[in-house]
Amino acid sequence: MPEPTAAGSLQFDLQSHSTRSDGALEPAEVVAAAAQAGVKLLALTDHDTLAGVPEALKAGAEHGMAVVPAIEISAIDGGGESATARELHILGYLVDHTDPEFTTTLAGFLADREQRTLRMGESLRALGIELDEQAISARVSAGEPIGRPHLAEAALSHPANAQRLREEEIDDVGSFIRAYLIEGRPAFGLRVTPTVAEAIRAIHAAGGVAIWAHPFWDVSDPVEVLATIGRFRALRIDGVEAFYVTHTPEQTKLLANRCRELEMLSTGSADFHGPDNRLFSRFMAFETYGLEPNLGPIAALLN
Repeated sequence: MPEPTAAGSLQFDLQSHSTRSDGALEPAEVVAAAAQAGVKLLALTDHDTLAGVPEALKAGAEHGMAVVPAIEISAIDGGGESATARELHILGYLVDHTDPEFTTTLAGFLADREQRTLRMGESLRALGIELDEQAISARVSAGEPIGRPHLAEAALSHPANAQRLREEEIDDVGSFIRAYLIEGRPAFGLRVTPTVAEAIRAIHAAGGVAIWAHPFWDVSDPVEVLATIGRFRALRIDGVEAFYVTHTPEQTKLLANRCRELEMLSTGSADFHGPDNRLFSRFMAFETYGLEPNLGPIAALLN
């Protein structure tokens, strides 16, 4: 296992999103914004697609920035025999974005994501929420992925929902998703594929390393998080996104220390989605709390 790398000297941010999934900027614009913020090592990690990677790599070369070919795959975790299935995210870094087999595999994952999104749209309509059908249809017709943020935007932009959303104190994409489209909310729907194991295998087959994204964003119980890391390690996951913009000092230290004990990679990000996003708008807006990330082979791109 490579020696841990110091965050301060790297100036890295290993998760960001463009218009190819649920971000606000084009891939080249994401790279330009990161460069302006002082990022030296960036990953564009659009959901279930590599469509923005070539543009990001080209922009990285223009700005003198190392860009990691990467992706964020939404995956199903059964959580063991007695646990309820849930959706977690697996980051893939250093993948071969030109690999036709990987591209075909991702197309299947993306198709399932789209169908899940359409099912959730039907659930919203059943709840009396109108959607801007033209906006959704335009993305589908253009071959662009659709996800929960696009459903939220379609609901927020429809005037028929204005009074209801005001009464429910919903005023942006994030608050809509939290009210309707996450686990336990009335319009949420689970996807069918891939499983976490399938996502890890696909990333490895494409030459990449697999990382569990933002554990405490999805799982609140520290004991459960540690148990999940143990299960995923048995599936040959390579590491954990220990350093994350919403992780507390206690959560960060727990994750980083566990990664060190298990000789796993420990990465970090601010999960940039756009300059106007309420939570995810600033590059490198995460803390290491004096701990050293271990980026392993990802850091080699800086050499």
